[in-house]
Amino acid sequence: MAVPIGLAVVGAGYWGPNLVRNAMATAALDLRWLCDLDVARARQVLGPYTTVAVTDSFDEILGDPSVQAVAIATPAASHFPLAMAALDAGKHVLVEKPLTASLADGQKLVQTAEDRGLVLMCDHTYCYTSAVQELRRLIRGGHLGGIQFVDSVRINLGLVQPDIDVLWDLAPHDLSILDFLMPPGLSVVSVSAHGADPIGHGVACVGYLTLRLSNGAIAHIHVNWLSPIKIRTMVIGGSHRTVVWDDMNPSQRLSVYDRGVDRMASQELDADDRQQVRISYRSGDMVAPALREQEALRMMMAEFAASILEGRPAATDGRAGLRVMSILDAAGRSLELDGVSVRVERPA
Repeated sequence: MAVPIGLAVVGAGYWGPNLVRNAMATAALDLRWLCDLDVARARQVLGPYTTVAVTDSFDEILGDPSVQAVAIATPAASHFPLAMAALDAGKHVLVEKPLTASLADGQKLVQTAEDRGLVLMCDHTYCYTSAVQELRRLIRGGHLGGIQFVDSVRINLGLVQPDIDVLWDLAPHDLSILDFLMPPGLSVVSVSAHGADPIGHGVACVGYLTLRLSNGAIAHIHVNWLSPIKIRTMVIGGSHRTVVWDDMNPSQRLSVYDRGVDRMASQELDADDRQQVRISYRSGDMVAPALREQEALRMMMAEFAASILEGRPAATDGRAGLRVMSILDAAGRSLELDGVSVRVERPA
């Protein structure tokens, strides 16, 4: 067995403790450090019986040769300087979403990681859930047919973020899932964004994204910090079948429907005349695939370790993060233009 990869986690706030717990449970990783400006909080996260060191100095981690990788779970504005410093120090980097607070900074990180031959991975945790893994199999295996529409809702009460709006906070989940699921050749070409700040927070707390896909289909994403109830659903309609993902229903997260609408032109009439088109409704079975329950973050940490050991890009690498950020960047410009559709520039 290869020697475990020395890992430092930076950030002991909301997400950091989850990284700590799953790093400790991943055989290929050896958690050496937990870094946070609040040392007392970091010690509380680790508990009294631990060999993991605690520090408030990021430079101390960078100077430790036993640390080969760094996992960053800090506010979005700090992602770029921390990740760039780690790459400059020769460390592999895992970054909580979003990759950086700006597309330009994200491009610099990806280029630096590739120039140095280091792994740069985005913590797109949902892509490692059993439900999304099965969705990817269904879509890329052709079981749904061509994608006709996507409708996604991710709403709940809080956490209202101080430094980014609801689009940059919640939409990366749905955008990273969409990026992970789409078959080769299908991409987002433009986005229209609308947002509202009914509580006067200073940034959008409710947001809607309408994405135009390269095949002419559209995807709609609703994100909201103010909803009194928590809803996480995604409906993906295909020309053969439609699948509904309800992440709040652990007993039946996925439902695949053999139901839909087919358009058939009459053989006896002029095909150019829209009045001569017949619509047929297909009503078949619903199947709920059996899913193996697994902790997505555990699978994500294992993928981070495997990509380092195997010298390959991670499944949700820096370029996946850039594709998500390119959509968010276009969405921000659309928001400033009151919902005008903005073309998404694909990262080079």
